[in-house]
Amino acid sequence: MNKNRKRSREIAMELLFSMTINKNTLEETFNTFIEEYEMKLEIIDAEYIKSILKKVEDNKEEIDARIEKSLNKWSIDRISKVNLTILRIAIAEMLYFDDIPEKVSINEAIELTKKYSDEKSVAFVNGLLDNTLKNK
Repeated sequence: MNKNRKRSREIAMELLFSMTINKNTLEETFNTFIEEYEMKLEIIDAEYIKSILKKVEDNKEEIDARIEKSLNKWSIDRISKVNLTILRIAIAEMLYFDDIPEKVSINEAIELTKKYSDEKSVAFVNGLLDNTLKNK
């Protein structure tokens, strides 16, 4: 695997979450990130970060529709912003990144959920992504 994909995925999640909260564009968010992170660019995969942010932004309606389809008696509005961000990244990887095995996307989403969310959310994210994979 190229540069640290795990850390790059985590950064992408943080940036996407920031875009959701601040309503900044992808370009503003990514350019600010590059300026602030410049010294560490050799240890992350900036190409991946930008491409995952772009895929989520360009395909948010389809990604959210798949999330909605996998929800059982819930609406997407009830999902925490952090969990929604993690789900969007994982589903974007599953749909648009042929070089990332779907199980890796799910496992990485679970790891991010463990780090940034709570224990109940881990089971929720895992179940929703498994359901999404089955309905792909």
